[in-house]
Amino acid sequence: MSLTTTTDATFAADVLDSPVPVLVDFTASWCPPCVMIAPVLDRIATDEAERLRVVSLDVDAHPITTAEYQVLLRHARREESYR
Repeated sequence: MSLTTTTDATFAADVLDSPVPVLVDFTASWCPPCVMIAPVLDRIATDEAERLRVVSLDVDAHPITTAEYQVLLRHARREESYR
């Protein structure tokens, strides 16, 4: 199994009702760290398919779940990242 996507409409079934633990990747296409971690999460999803699920939720496309779980992604300016 590999990294799959979830949506506002399917989040409860995919995550909350899952019989196994679920790692949720709240992601955005404009977020470089999110893009960089995707292959790692895909590998974890494949390697650990018997023990857990890994799903990805696009925060821009699915704002209801993003707001419900108070997820905030913001693009930090370079100088802010050094504080």
